[in-house]
Amino acid sequence: MTKYTGLRIVSYLAPNWLGFYQAIAAYLSRVLGVETQLKQGECDPLEDPLLFQDQIDLAFICGLPLIRYSQIISNQFQTLVAPVLQSSRYGNCPIYYADVIVNANSNIQKFADLLGKTFCYNDLGSNSGYNLLCHRLIQERHPENFFVKTIQSGFHQRSIRWVVEGLADCAAIDSVVLEQELNNFPELSKHLRVVEVLGPSPIPPLAVTQRLGVSLIQQMQLALLQPDAELQRVMKQFGVKRFAAVELENYQVLNKMYRDRFVSLS
Repeated sequence: MTKYTGLRIVSYLAPNWLGFYQAIAAYLSRVLGVETQLKQGECDPLEDPLLFQDQIDLAFICGLPLIRYSQIISNQFQTLVAPVLQSSRYGNCPIYYADVIVNANSNIQKFADLLGKTFCYNDLGSNSGYNLLCHRLIQERHPENFFVKTIQSGFHQRSIRWVVEGLADCAAIDSVVLEQELNNFPELSKHLRVVEVLGPSPIPPLAVTQRLGVSLIQQMQLALLQPDAELQRVMKQFGVKRFAAVELENYQVLNKMYRDRFVSLS
C-alpha cells in the first residue's frame, strides 16, 4: 500500500473561511503525522486540470460542482464530512442557505421587487450564488428576463461589496459566508438587508479522493468527527458546532435543480 507523506488540499470556497480550512489541514497533519499543503483554488473546479488529473487529495468544494463532477468522473471523489453550524437557524444539521441581499437604502422589500433589477452572482456553477435563485425563478414561473442585467463578480465577498456600492441591486450569498463577512466587518450590516432566504441545501463538504485508500479515509473521517481542543477552538471562532459524516448522494438534489434549469428552457 502506498504511504502518503503529504496531502494536497484545495479550497474552492470563499476566502473568508480560509483560516478555518487551514486549521483543519493543520489538525489532519497533527493526527496523521503527514505534511499538508493547502491552496486557494483559482478557477472553477470543473475547469481545474489538477482535479481531472487526480492531483488533489482533499477539496473544500461546493456540493453542486462536486456532484456534477461525479457525473463526469465517477468513483474518484467521495464526501468525508461537512460542518454543522452553531446558529439555531441550521437546526443542528449540515445545511446552509442562500441569503438574497439588497442595499439597505433600496426600496426593495420582497423577492418580487427584484423584477427589472441588476443581479450579481459569484459564478454560474455556484449553488448558493446562482443555482438556488434560478430554481426559485423557475418554480414561480418568472420570465427569463426577470433581471434587466446580470453580472459576474467572481466570488461572494465581491458580490457583497457590489451591492453595498450600488453596482448591483441584489445578490444571493452563501449564508455561512455572509455571516462570517458581517462578523469580520460589522459595519456592513448597516448597508445590507436580506429580503429572501433560499434553501436549505446540504452544506459544502470536504471531499477526498478514493485513491488514498479506505484505511486513511476512515482515519481522517474519525479524526474530524472527534476534533481535538485546538481545532475545537477554531471551530468555535467560525461558529461551527461539529462535523457530520455525509454521503455524495446527499448532494444529488442540487444536481436535479441544476438540470431543471435546462429542462425549463427546452
